[in-house]
Amino acid sequence: MLLKMFHRFCFCLWRLVGGVHYRYRSEEGTVTLRSGVTELKNDDQIQWRFGNEETLIAEINEQTNRFSVFDDVLDGRFRDRLTLDNETGSLTITDIRTKHAGVYKAQTNNETISIKLKVDTDVKEVSVKMRNSVTLSSGVTDMMNDDQIKWRFESKEIAEVNVTAGRFSVFDDVLGGRFRDRLKLDKKTGSLIITDIRTEHAGDYRIHTNYLYIFFHLYVYDEISVKEEDSVTLNPNLTEMMDYDDIHWRFGYENTVIAKIYNRRIRLYDDVLDGRFSNRLKLDKQTGHLTITNITSEHAGGYKVHYRMRNVLFILTVLDSAYCCGTTEAAIRLVVTALMGVASAAAVVVLVYDIRSRRAEQD
Repeated sequence: MLLKMFHRFCFCLWRLVGGVHYRYRSEEGTVTLRSGVTELKNDDQIQWRFGNEETLIAEINEQTNRFSVFDDVLDGRFRDRLTLDNETGSLTITDIRTKHAGVYKAQTNNETISIKLKVDTDVKEVSVKMRNSVTLSSGVTDMMNDDQIKWRFESKEIAEVNVTAGRFSVFDDVLGGRFRDRLKLDKKTGSLIITDIRTEHAGDYRIHTNYLYIFFHLYVYDEISVKEEDSVTLNPNLTEMMDYDDIHWRFGYENTVIAKIYNRRIRLYDDVLDGRFSNRLKLDKQTGHLTITNITSEHAGGYKVHYRMRNVLFILTVLDSAYCCGTTEAAIRLVVTALMGVASAAAVVVLVYDIRSRRAEQD
């Protein structure tokens, strides 16, 4: 008896505060927005609306037996993605994208249900050449009056937008000033611009808006040219190794490990790839720098160093060799594509239901 009373109390409280439900879907998956109706009656009418302007995207009129979707509105944003349930009036959206994030409303005879659709994306992989600039897109085309955006790098907040307060802030002094004088915010979209990129800017970025969670992994690459029989040192920009640092150097399209540091111990794999690096590799225990001596054309290609959740790429071309006959641009495209292997975070869609009963308001 007490248990039943407790369940009833929880249900009533849920109705009063506008009950919250969470569901999870992939960005390209499907989600069903519940209308709040268990079975349509003869006089039922339901209108589904989207966004701040409450654009009509679907409608049900049971009396005239009309089930309509208006998927050409908003420049076709919902084209071929909307389906109505003939029994409950629930709305299904397929092949979800970030542009579908926002507030949906189901207006029925007796109540209005507000549904906040939040979209999380897969990790977006972005590569940028060292000393260049990059723009990480917020996924927003035009910010609304109530928009709030937070940008984070490796869990540290580096920028914030609060449209209501008219505040556009960058926190470029965090992390020892790593981003000092390098961060800008687009005042129309809230996108983040990073200038004069260095290897220490490689890593994981995250943006959190009212309706979106977007994750980025930024790869930084550098182009290095060296003559045959010379030496080259690849610098990951680590001034000093920590005890916990784990550094892996990889080469080529197959990401073959050629050197690593683990627990302050150096291991060279110069016998891999038919011994092409034999007696040519040196690894600095203090900085993680990799030196390759007596370069030949077979050492041209892509090198990747992974440390502290960062991936830095080096595109090595060898002059006066057969390799130089190919274009650097083509080499970069192939190498970056092959080496940009990173596990993607699970993408999810979060729904927040806010139910307000018109009947209750009238009472």
